[in-house]
Amino acid sequence: MLLEEFDPSRKAIIDPDMLVAKQNDFPEITVSCFSKHLFQSVLSLFDATQIGAIHSAVDLNPIYRVVYKGRPFALFQSYVGEPLCVAEYEDLIAMGSKRLILLGNCGVLDKSIEDCGIIIPTGAIRDEGTSYHYAPPGDTITVNKKYRKEFKEVLAECGYSYIEGITWTTDAPYRETGSKVNRRKAQGAICVEMECAGMQAVCDFRGTEFFQFFYAGDNLDHSFWEPRSIAGESRLDEKTKIMLLAFELGLKIADVNGL
Repeated sequence: MLLEEFDPSRKAIIDPDMLVAKQNDFPEITVSCFSKHLFQSVLSLFDATQIGAIHSAVDLNPIYRVVYKGRPFALFQSYVGEPLCVAEYEDLIAMGSKRLILLGNCGVLDKSIEDCGIIIPTGAIRDEGTSYHYAPPGDTITVNKKYRKEFKEVLAECGYSYIEGITWTTDAPYRETGSKVNRRKAQGAICVEMECAGMQAVCDFRGTEFFQFFYAGDNLDHSFWEPRSIAGESRLDEKTKIMLLAFELGLKIADVNGL
């Protein structure tokens, strides 16, 4: 199969640094989410300065510098869907991003996971295509190889519970059939989303650090679909507080690395 043709070469016909200029003062830690409502809500909390933009056929995607409790962070909105999400972060790596904390909504495959509950993925089922261009073929990829301990400390300090488990990364949300859900649950998956496997693969390939966590959205572990808080404007105040956990983790990462 074509997805078995992994090429480990570091040189491609088009590399990001051919198109993107490096910024020597790019913040050490980048934070991102997918929801436009959530991004705008969090951005409004800061006196943000635009430091660049990612060019694509969709639009210009601005990148901001914000300061949280005295520490600078880069902040931008990731696009939903693995190919564009990965390609845009390739540009940020070329600009100078070294560490990414990414959070987003996911569907749950276990109805006992509460709406907006925190999920820490430990591995991702690679039911997609992009990760196979950055890592050798395989059904799964290990995710969140660093900073799980630090994030659990943040959650304890801020009064949040969490669940750990495997996520199912898919390219086709309208093909999450009942039989596929059951097979992925049998593989240990507790949630489903569209970016995690590829984002971990690109960061591994480029030698950058990556941490992702989810807040639970719609429920697929039912005889019918339960949207719950999947809409971006739903429970926005609560989601805004959840996104601030990423910045709290960033503070711990900075301390661990002496930044």
